Amino acid sequence: MLTSNSHLTHSYVAIGLTNPKSPSNVGAVMRAAGCYRVDAVRYTGVRYEKAVKFHTDTKSAARHIPLDGVDEMLSGLDADTKIVCVELAEGATPLPAFVHPEKAIYVFGPEDGSIDQAVISKADSVVYVPTVGCMNLAATVNVLLYDRLAKSSNVEQGDDLIRQSRDNRNHLIV
Repeated sequence: MLTSNSHLTHSYVAIGLTNPKSPSNVGAVMRAAGCYRVDAVRYTGVRYEKAVKFHTDTKSAARHIPLDGVDEMLSGLDADTKIVCVELAEGATPLPAFVHPEKAIYVFGPEDGSIDQAVISKADSVVYVPTVGCMNLAATVNVLLYDRLAKSSNVEQGDDLIRQSRDNRNHLIV
């Protein structure tokens, strides 16, 4: 489990998108996946084909991170990969209180629906972001991944990371 003293040397993070509807959200999820070093993104459903034509992913994360369509969200996962559903479900754990597993797939519902109960029932954990009202898909993915990063002690930091990450026209110094 990730705690304040853990290291992510053998971690694995995947994002599962349940029948994503919004093409811009899929692109934004891919950008977040690149920023937070996600290992893979998978999706179910038939609506993604529309997303391929719309390109929000300005960092071209799709070239470096597998984006795979699957018939079953949970098929083909390693046995030690924990299933974490992110959903506004009664009885879910608030994200600030959640301890992230070292190897996980984070499953998100569609923008206009919920994760299937069958997937929720197989989950090792169900978490929610304690907001008033629901956030959009891409925003929720970003918050979840930032929470995972913030709770990890194995975080790259410093000026070298800033120089690698910022726009090439940004030369600000504090």
